[in-house]
Amino acid sequence: MTALASPSLPDTPTRGAGHLVAPLATFVLSVAALYAVWRVAIRTSLGQRADTAAMDGADVGHPRVVEVLDRTLNGTTLATLVLVCLFAAVFGVLRKRADLAIGAALMVIGSNATAQLLKMHLYRPDLDGTDMPNSFPSGHTAAAASVAFAVILVLPQALRGTIALVGFAYVTVIAVATVWAEWHRPSDTLAGLLVTLAWGSLAVLLVRLWRLRTPGTPRRPSRVATVPLILAGAVAAVAAAFGIAAEALLDDLPGRFTFLSGSAAITAAAAGAFLVWVWLTASPGVIQGGTK
Repeated sequence: MTALASPSLPDTPTRGAGHLVAPLATFVLSVAALYAVWRVAIRTSLGQRADTAAMDGADVGHPRVVEVLDRTLNGTTLATLVLVCLFAAVFGVLRKRADLAIGAALMVIGSNATAQLLKMHLYRPDLDGTDMPNSFPSGHTAAAASVAFAVILVLPQALRGTIALVGFAYVTVIAVATVWAEWHRPSDTLAGLLVTLAWGSLAVLLVRLWRLRTPGTPRRPSRVATVPLILAGAVAAVAAAFGIAAEALLDDLPGRFTFLSGSAAITAAAAGAFLVWVWLTASPGVIQGGTK
C-alpha cells in the first residue's frame, strides 16, 4: 500500500503560480487548434473535399487488419468509460490521491459530453456535394483518448511511459478505424483528440491548484515514451505532408493513397497529443508531489 501512496517531501520547495501556466497554455492552444481544424475542414469546400476523399479511400482488404480494426472499434463503449472512471476512483483512493481520481473523472466526462454536444449542434454546410450530416468531432476517438489519458494520469510515474505508448497505439487504431468504417473523416478524429487534450489540461490545472502548496521536485517526462512518440510523430508528419502535397499537385490519385495520407496525419496528431500529455503529467513534478 505504501508503494502506491504519494507522500510529500517536507524539505522540497512549494510551487508558485507559474506552475499553472503550462496547463492553461495547453488548454488555449488546444481550443485554438480545434477551431482551426473546424474552420478549414468544415467551413471550406477544399477542406471538405480532401477530408471526404480520405474517408472514401478506405479500402482495407487484408482480413487480419480488418479484424483488428473491427474489434478495436467495437471495444470502445460506454461500459469502457464507466470502468475507467471506477478504476481511476479506486486507484486514486489506494494512492491517497483524490485529486487524481476527480481530475480523471472530470476529463472523461467532460471530453465525451463536449464531443457529443459539438456533434449535435455544429452546422456542416454541404460544400463537397455529399449532403452528409455533421460528424465533427469523433466521439469514439474522444472516448479512447480520454480512457488512455485517465489511466496515465492516475498511475505512478514509473508506469506512465509504457502505458502512454500502449495508449497511443490504441487511440491511433481507434481513430483510423473510424475513418476506415466511414463513420468519421480524419478531421473528426483530430477534433476528438483536441477536445480530450483541452479537458485533460483543465484536469491537470485542477490537480495543480489542489496541490499548489504541496512540496515537490521537478521531473522530466519518461524517455520510454517521449523518444518513440517523437520518432513516430515525425515520420507520420513527413508522410502526411508528402501525401497532402501529392494530392494538391496531382490528379486522380488512388483512393487508398488519400486514406493512407489521412491515417498518417491522424498518427502524427495522436503522437503529438500523447507527447504533450506525458509532459503535462510529469513536469514539473505536477502529479507526483515529489515522490519517486
